Amino acid sequence: MASERPLLSTTPGASTPDDAPSPHPPAASLLPPAQPEPPLRADRIAFSVEVPDPFLPSRRGDGPADDPSTLSQREREDGDDESRAVAVGEPSAAFAGNAIRTAKYSVLTFLPRNLFEQFRRLSYVYFLAITVLNQLPQVAVFGRGASVLPLAFVLFVTAVKDAYEDFRRHRSDRMENNRLASVLAPGTADEFQPKRWKHIRVGDVVRVASNETLPADIVLLATSDPTGVAHVQTVNLDGETNLKTRYAKQETQVRFSQNGGVGGVLHCERPNRNIYGFQANLEIDGKRVSLGPSNIVLRGCELKNTTWTIGVVVYAGKETKVMLNSSGAPSKRSRLETQLNRETVILSIMLIGMCTTASVLAGIWLLNHQRELEFTQFFREKDYTTGKNYNYYGVGMQIFITFLMAVIVYQVIIPISLYISMELVRLGQAYFMGADKDLYDESSRSKFQCRALNINEDLGQIRYVFSDKTGTLTENKMEFQCSSIRGVDYSSGKDTGGYSVVVDEHLWTPKMAVKTDPQLANLLRDSGTNEEAKLVLEFFLALAVCNTIVPLILDTRDYKQKLIDYQGESPDEQALAYAAASYGIVLVERTSGYIVIDVLGYRQRFDLLGLHEFDSDRKRMSVIVGCPDKTVKLYVKGADSSIFGITNKSSDLDIVRATEAHLHKYSSLGLRTLVVGMRELSQPEFEEWQLAYGNASTAVLGRGNLLRSVAANVESNIHILGATGIEDKLQDGVPEAIESLRRADIKVWILTGDKQETAISIGYSCKLLTSDMTQIVINNNSKESCRRSLEEALATTKKPRAASIGTLSPALTSESSSITLALIVDGNSLVYILETELQEELFKVATECSVVLCCRVAPLQKAGIVALIKNRTDDMTLAIGDGANDVSMIQMADVGVGISGQEGRQAVMASDFSMGQFRFLVPLLLVHGHWNYQRMAYMILYNFYKNATFVLVLFWYVLYTAFTLTTAITEWSSLLYTVLYTSLPTIAVGILDKDLNKATLLAYPKLYGSGQRDEKYNVNLFVFNMLEALWQSLVVFYLPYFAYRRSTIDMSSLGDLWALAPVIVVNMQLAMDIIRWNWIIHAFVWGTIAATTICLFVIDSIWILPGYGAIFHVMGTGLFWLLLLIIVVTAMVPHFVIKAFTEHFRPSDIQIGREMEKFWNVNHQVNRSEIPLRTFS
Repeated sequence: MASERPLLSTTPGASTPDDAPSPHPPAASLLPPAQPEPPLRADRIAFSVEVPDPFLPSRRGDGPADDPSTLSQREREDGDDESRAVAVGEPSAAFAGNAIRTAKYSVLTFLPRNLFEQFRRLSYVYFLAITVLNQLPQVAVFGRGASVLPLAFVLFVTAVKDAYEDFRRHRSDRMENNRLASVLAPGTADEFQPKRWKHIRVGDVVRVASNETLPADIVLLATSDPTGVAHVQTVNLDGETNLKTRYAKQETQVRFSQNGGVGGVLHCERPNRNIYGFQANLEIDGKRVSLGPSNIVLRGCELKNTTWTIGVVVYAGKETKVMLNSSGAPSKRSRLETQLNRETVILSIMLIGMCTTASVLAGIWLLNHQRELEFTQFFREKDYTTGKNYNYYGVGMQIFITFLMAVIVYQVIIPISLYISMELVRLGQAYFMGADKDLYDESSRSKFQCRALNINEDLGQIRYVFSDKTGTLTENKMEFQCSSIRGVDYSSGKDTGGYSVVVDEHLWTPKMAVKTDPQLANLLRDSGTNEEAKLVLEFFLALAVCNTIVPLILDTRDYKQKLIDYQGESPDEQALAYAAASYGIVLVERTSGYIVIDVLGYRQRFDLLGLHEFDSDRKRMSVIVGCPDKTVKLYVKGADSSIFGITNKSSDLDIVRATEAHLHKYSSLGLRTLVVGMRELSQPEFEEWQLAYGNASTAVLGRGNLLRSVAANVESNIHILGATGIEDKLQDGVPEAIESLRRADIKVWILTGDKQETAISIGYSCKLLTSDMTQIVINNNSKESCRRSLEEALATTKKPRAASIGTLSPALTSESSSITLALIVDGNSLVYILETELQEELFKVATECSVVLCCRVAPLQKAGIVALIKNRTDDMTLAIGDGANDVSMIQMADVGVGISGQEGRQAVMASDFSMGQFRFLVPLLLVHGHWNYQRMAYMILYNFYKNATFVLVLFWYVLYTAFTLTTAITEWSSLLYTVLYTSLPTIAVGILDKDLNKATLLAYPKLYGSGQRDEKYNVNLFVFNMLEALWQSLVVFYLPYFAYRRSTIDMSSLGDLWALAPVIVVNMQLAMDIIRWNWIIHAFVWGTIAATTICLFVIDSIWILPGYGAIFHVMGTGLFWLLLLIIVVTAMVPHFVIKAFTEHFRPSDIQIGREMEKFWNVNHQVNRSEIPLRTFS
C-alpha cells in the first residue's frame, strides 16, 4: 500500500508571511479549506489584489497582534461597526454575559406588560371602554361589579395562562444558567475549573467533553483527535440529527499539544443570526489564520464521537446565534379572521343605529312629557330637599347620556367570547389533526405538527399549491445510476457486489452498494497502462475528492468488519461518494488539511489546498488538491449550464457535445445531473491563486465576495471529465395525491432547481403533466425574447376560447374548452420577467394554464412566483417544501407546509404546518381543511346570530319603557348570556362536528370547492343570519308580551322568561344544524340549557338582588311552559322551512354527499361517477 506521508513537506512551525508567495504548494495542515457563507453578488477582482485586515493592531499603533495585554479598550469593545476583537484566554466584561433570559415578564412588569399585550386587540379596548362607561353614575345601567366581570374574567384567564407559561420559562432559564462547564483558570495553561454557564464571558477558554452541550458559541482551538476533527449534533439548533463535522485549525491544535495553551487575538464579525456563516481570523505567532463556519460550534450543539474539545467563547448569552434566532416565523392571520372585521364593522353600524334610535326616541319622549317629569318615577326635575335638579340634565344632554347607556346595554352584539372560542376551537382542531394516523409517517416516525394555530381554517380554501420537487415530491434519497465519461455513456449498471478495503487487518465496506458497469470496472483495473482508463480514474477521483463528505467508521457485530458511513449535508454528494467507492475509489479519512483515498487497494493522500463551496450564484463547487504525483489540480462539479460556461471548448468540443447529448438523455429519464471537470494548475497559477485565496479567506469583512471572485478566476479553461445521472425516486402516493388535488380544482405548480428535461420527466411521472396537454415553454436569454414568448403564449391561451365561441358546434365547443395547457418556464427567463412589467404578462399566461412548472429557479425566484399569484388574486396559496431554499417561498405563501426530509428542518421551522410526506397534503386539505373551514365559518356566523337575537330582545323592550334603557332581564343574565349560557356548545361543535365523513371527502375531491367559493361564510349568509335573529327576537319578545299584557306579572318574572327563551331557541337552531351527534355535543347543547335554568334559580335566590324568587313563581304556572313551547316552535319554523326547501330543491354538493352517505356506502360504491355533484361557478 502507498505511504501516507505528507505530499508536500513543510518544516513544522515554519510560517510564511502573508505577502510573500510560497516557493511551492504548502502542506495541507497550513491550508485548510475555506468555508461557505450566504451567497452575495460580488464584483470580479484580480488575483493580485491584496485584502488587508482592517483590524490589525499595527494600524492603530498598538503592540504585537498576539499579545492580548496590549489591546486597547476600543479593540476590546465593539469599536468597529462590523467586527470585534477577542483576546483568547482573557474574559472580557465589555461584551454580553452568558446568562440568558427567555421569560417575558418579571414580578414587577407582569401586570402592566401583560395587560398591554392583551389590549392590543381592539375588541378588548372596546369592551374596556364599555366597562368604564358603566362606572359613570349618569350612564350606569348594570352594577359596577357585574359590568366588569366578563372582561375581567377573560383577562384573568389569559393572564393565568401567560403567567404559567412564563413561570416555566423562568424555571428553564434558571436550570440553563446554572449548568456547569469547565473553564480555563486565569493565568494557567491546562487547569480547568467548573464554572456556571451564566458566569462565562467572551474570551473564556472552555473544555467540553463528549455528549456535553456547548454553553456558548465557541471557536475550536483543539480536539482529542490529532487531526483536529470534532463531531457535533445540531438537533437543538436546527432539528437535524445527522452529525456535523467541525475542525480545529492545525496551528492551534499543535500549540495545545506542545505547550497546552493558545494566545493571540481573534477578530470576528459582530453577532448575527446567520447560523450557517462565520467570518473571522486568529492572529497567532505573527500570522493570520482564517476561520470559517467549520471552525465554530454554536450554543446548544452536543459533542458526539469526540472525547473532548477546547475552544474560545466568541459570542455569549443573548448574542449567541441560537438566541438571535429565537423569534418565530412571521405571524399570519386567517382569511376568515380578516373577513370577520367586515362583519364587525356592520355590527358596529347596527349598534350605532339602535343606540341612535333609542336616544332620539328618548329625546322626543322627553319633549312630549316635559311638564310631567316632576312626577315621573325615573325623571324628577327637582330634589325638593335641596331645590336642585335631580337625575335630569336637559334634553340635549339626556339624549347623549341615553346613547351611551344604550351602547352599554347593547354591547354584546359584538361577542366578547368569540375570540376565546376561536382559539379553543383551533386548539382542539390542531389536536385532532396531530392525532390523525393518516398524517403519521412511519418511515421517519414524524407526526403532523400544527405550528401556527391561527390559520387552521385556511387549509379549507386553498386554490394554488406551490411545491418544491427534490425531497418534497421525491424521497431525496439519491442513487447513482449512470455516468458519461469523456463522451462515452456508461449506463448499464448491473453488479451490486460492493467493494471493501483492508485497514489494519479490518475489512472496511461502504454502507451502501451501488450498481456498477462491468465495462467501467474493467477499465479502471487497467488504469496503469490505458490512457482512457486514466481519464476514468480521474473522473472517479473527482467524485471522491470534490465534496465535503466525512467518512465515519461504524462497528458491526463482527469486530473485523467495519462500515464506512459517508456523512454530508448533501444527498447528492453522498451518492457520488458511494458510487466512487463501489468502483474502488474509497474515501477513508478526512481532516481539515488532507483526505486519504484508497485507490484500487493503494492508500493515497491528497492535501486540501483550498475549497470553494457551492453557492446559488456560481452553481458549482471546486477543490484544489495536492496530488501524490506532486501536481496541483482543480476539480470542479456543478450544473451543466455553469460548467459548460467555463469549459475549454477549443480542445474538448466533441466531448462537450457528446456529454450534452448524454445529459439530455439522463434528464429525460428524470435523473438529476451534474457535470465534472478538472484543470491542472501550473506553479505560477497556483502561487497567484494561493496569494489571493489566503488574503480573501482571512478577511473579516466581505469575505464571501472576495472568495467568489477568487473562485471565478481560477475556475476557467476546465477540461470536461464527464457527467453523472442520479435517481431521486418519487415518494409513495405522489401521483395519486396530485390527481386528487387537481380534481379538487387546486392548481399545482412545481418550482425546482433541476434541469428542464428532468423537471418535465418528473412532471409526467407524478401525473402533473399528461400527454394530452399543450406545453408552452419559455426558455430565453433576453428580455425581448421573453416578451415575444409571453405574447405568443398569451395568444395560445386564447385560441381554445376563441374557437369555442366561434365556429364550433356545441359538442365540439365543450371539447375545445377542455383543452389543458401546461406552462414551463426556466429560472433564466424569470430573471428578465420578475420585478419588471413582463410579470403581468406571465400572470395572465400562468392563470390560464392548468399546470405551471418552473425549473432552474433560485430561492428568491420561488418566493417571487408565489407573490405573483398572492398579490394579484384573492385565491389562497400554499407552499410546501423541505429545504432551506424553500423557506422564503413557505413564508411568502398564505399557508406554509414543511416536509421533515433529508435536507434538515429549516423548512419545518419556518412553516405553519409540518408533516412527513407530500401525499399527506390530500387528507390535510380535503378532509381536515374542509372540516376546519366549515366548522369555523359556522361558529362565527352562529355567534353573531345568537348575540344579535338577545340584543334585539332588549331593544324591543326599550320601546315600551319610555326609552329609559331599563331591562327586565337581570344584569347578571345579560352578562352571562354570551360568556356562559351559549358559548360552550359552539366550541364543542366547532371541534367535533363533521358535515361529511373522511371517506366521502377523499372519494369526491370536488366537495373541497365549497371552501374555495366561500359558500359557508359570506355577506349573504351573514345577512340571512341577521334576518333570522330579527324574526326570532320578535317571537321571543312579543309572544310573552301579548300573553301577559293584561296580567299583573312583575317585570322580573317576565325577564326570566325572556332570558331563558333565547337560550333554548338558539340552542335548538344549533341542534337543527348539527350533523354528527356524539355524547359530548349532547352534553354541551342540552347541558347549557340546564345550566342556564340553574343560574336563573341561583340569581333569583339571592335576596339582595331584584327579582328575588321570581323564577319560582312564574315557573309554577302552565302558561310559562306553554309559551316556551310556542316560542321555540314559532321561532324555528322559518329556519326549518328554508332548510328543507333548499336541501330538497336546491341541494349543495355537501348535501348531496350527505344524502349519499345516508343511502349508499361510499366504501363499496361501484360506479362513483354516476352520482353527479353540482358545482357552483
